[in-house]
Amino acid sequence: MIPLLGSFGTVLIIYGLFRFNRGAFKVTNAIWAPYVWLLIASSRPLSNWLSLSEPVGASTAYVDGSPLDRNVLTLLLVVGIVTLYRRQKQALAILSKDWLILAYFAYCLASVLWCDYPEVLLKRWIRSIGDIVMILIIITEPHWMDALKWLFTRISFILMPASILLIRFYPSLGRFYSRGGVPEWTGVGTDKNALGMICMIYGAALLWYGLSVYRGRPATRQRKRELWTIGIVFAMILYLLFVVNSQTALACFLLSNVLIILTTYSRMFRKPGIVTLMMVAMVGVCYCVLFLGVGGGALSAIGRDSSLTGRTEVWKTVIPYAKNVWLGAGYENFWVGERMELFERLLGGLNQAHNGYIEIYLNLGWVGLSLLAAIILGGYLKVLKLVRNNIETGGLRLAFIFICLVYNFTEASFKMQSPVWIFFLWAIMGASYAAKTSNPRKKPFAAVQADLLGTGLRPTLSAQSL
Repeated sequence: MIPLLGSFGTVLIIYGLFRFNRGAFKVTNAIWAPYVWLLIASSRPLSNWLSLSEPVGASTAYVDGSPLDRNVLTLLLVVGIVTLYRRQKQALAILSKDWLILAYFAYCLASVLWCDYPEVLLKRWIRSIGDIVMILIIITEPHWMDALKWLFTRISFILMPASILLIRFYPSLGRFYSRGGVPEWTGVGTDKNALGMICMIYGAALLWYGLSVYRGRPATRQRKRELWTIGIVFAMILYLLFVVNSQTALACFLLSNVLIILTTYSRMFRKPGIVTLMMVAMVGVCYCVLFLGVGGGALSAIGRDSSLTGRTEVWKTVIPYAKNVWLGAGYENFWVGERMELFERLLGGLNQAHNGYIEIYLNLGWVGLSLLAAIILGGYLKVLKLVRNNIETGGLRLAFIFICLVYNFTEASFKMQSPVWIFFLWAIMGASYAAKTSNPRKKPFAAVQADLLGTGLRPTLSAQSL
């Protein structure tokens, strides 16, 4: 009876959140494809929800995948491609600005020439292209800012209340035991780190959205309702972050919020030199605390030991098995076959290195790491211009880049269908478009229209709106 009452209450809360945050979002039907894609990526595969007796993260499922998941994601990918075909001018104009990302994915595909399991590589590469397709749909929405806010709210309004419901009233679904036998709160995620990750990502997004609502419009009843709904879900996120014991996610969440607040309210912290100094300092401090032992009891204070909960032993074990230091084992090909069977015995069934940079090294070698570094640097420079010009999404994009850099110190998230990777790519790929459409008041309408037409992007503004 009590679980049923909890379920009923959760449904009412979700209904209330959706009702009071209706707003005037101008989105097209095409946004449903990235919505479902992100909803799956931010929780569990459908096969896990429908076949709950199957252990989460089983080896066979990791290698072979599920026909149900494959068919659903393929359908979403087809819908996305059809949508982009209708928006091909905008999509091609955006991709032309991001040739480093294209080079990275082309290299991932080229690794089929030297990998041991080409079929696995092709399946996962196609799924990774789905991330790009969904990002492009979001960016090319006629009112892309509305689409972004709609996605952040509609996903978090479901996942956060549902996580609390599962943890509190359905422990067989919302709690699991780690490989060491330690109980973990997982909510809608596959493990505690996955739950911490979605709280980190959507928490930063809701903070940005809340500040945007608070600063952007005069006080109205709808504005108050939006702020209340954002505040309620943000409180749920804080609760989950502080009880789920995912310390990397908590640290990234707090520091990324600092970035968003400072770049939103302080002109000084929008200067390129100050922003870069702040980013280098924050990333550097995290690196020194985690890997160099700087800060005395800092690791102990966040619940870590010098081995980072066994991660350093994992790294020492897997790095010597790198197949090719320059080219790697092939895209998503390291944790398959004989190596996976070996690590089943040595590491108790892990299927990732718990470090994104080591994971790229194992799969794509130094060439892959170099391409990734170029993407990060090039993307950061583009986002830096948005922050300098006080573009509304500049602080959020900067926060997503910071999250991606630091979170990958202890988790492997430079990979397909990881929300950290997806929103990192969005932050970079949408930067050029945002620069031309977010602050039109600084230019005459004719100039803005000429800029958009010159890049193949469709203007969505009217002269009256300026």
